[in-house]
Amino acid sequence: MNKRVNPLLGTLLVLVIGTSGVARADVVTEWNIKGGELISAARPLTQQASRTMALAHTSAYEAANAITRRYPSSNRIRLEAKSEASVEAAIGAAHCAVLGRVMPTQQAAIDMACKAALGKIADGAAKEAGIAVGQQAAALVLAARDDDGAGAPEAYRPATTAGAYVPTTIPATTMWPQRKPWLLASATQFRPGPPPALTSERWARDYNEIKTLGGRASAQRSAEQTEIARFWETTLPPIYHGLVRSVAEMPGRDVMRNARLFAAVTQAIDDALIAVFDAKYHYGFWRPITAIRNGDVDGNDATERDPSWTPLIDTPMHPEYPCAHCIQAATIGTLLQAELGRTAAPIFSTTSPTATAGPRRWSSTEAFVQEVGNARIYDGVHYRNSAEVAIAMGRRIGALAAERFLTD
Repeated sequence: MNKRVNPLLGTLLVLVIGTSGVARADVVTEWNIKGGELISAARPLTQQASRTMALAHTSAYEAANAITRRYPSSNRIRLEAKSEASVEAAIGAAHCAVLGRVMPTQQAAIDMACKAALGKIADGAAKEAGIAVGQQAAALVLAARDDDGAGAPEAYRPATTAGAYVPTTIPATTMWPQRKPWLLASATQFRPGPPPALTSERWARDYNEIKTLGGRASAQRSAEQTEIARFWETTLPPIYHGLVRSVAEMPGRDVMRNARLFAAVTQAIDDALIAVFDAKYHYGFWRPITAIRNGDVDGNDATERDPSWTPLIDTPMHPEYPCAHCIQAATIGTLLQAELGRTAAPIFSTTSPTATAGPRRWSSTEAFVQEVGNARIYDGVHYRNSAEVAIAMGRRIGALAAERFLTD
């Protein structure tokens, strides 16, 4: 395995004041929760939210690791140790600096959260030094990612013929396939083959399954399946980070191990979304609502048209293949399993703002990965093959992230 952590581009000069900063292990999870709340309140697209979480957790990890020197650093990073610094203050300041830069419209709420968190730390040289380290790490991470392509102009060209009307809502984040990944060599590194041929048995299987189970008026979908569908309707990062905290909050964890885990998870998820949107816009495969209303033109006698079929949830505004929710689930499941190694898994749990019941729980990573794949079928927005392909992609991205980060 590669025992070097992910390098930041550029030279990182951090004035570290000390090498023995002490912090509670759960300061990382506290900022994960607070950061997720602040980001969700801004109502960004999932892709943008995941990028912001990666920036924040990476900055916090780099700041804390610069103080503790716990894990190997890139040889592009220069360190100068001068005295003691608070790891807790560094982690908080890094989050504050990133969130303020990326979400200026939320500045008042960010300032309030930062004042409350940093106010719990005793004043003094260690606190001030930690804040300085966190702010500088954030500035350098942000500078390294300024040219990652997230701010590129949207330039989607609708497919049409001159004079013909087409729906006028532009698909989401069409520039995402051109972004610079954190860990992948390129957005195309794990690009899958094409979706099934429309004349194939697999296409007919997937078409008829989602037509039966994913329709808004489906009589075949059970109450439990509907609850699962509603639970996973949300796509913002907090629904997955609850699962990560199931591991981070296990007894015996420490602040640096948790900082490293969240940096690995958030970078890997950001890359997973880059990879899946590369495939989505490369293949441009139709969503179930389009396919089922056009079932008489796909050349397959086993697919019968339903002219008024609608999915359980609103269809996301981007191509169908592969499933973005599924690639995230598999990426995280693979990383958490790698982090646990031979340690017995906890009961994984998380909550959802779109659920009508309480938290959901799973005894293994595989269980929640498969549930997410099923949920998108019950939702009426993804075919079975798309879920399977995305899960395979996510496992490869998770394994790559584990190789880069999760080595002691």
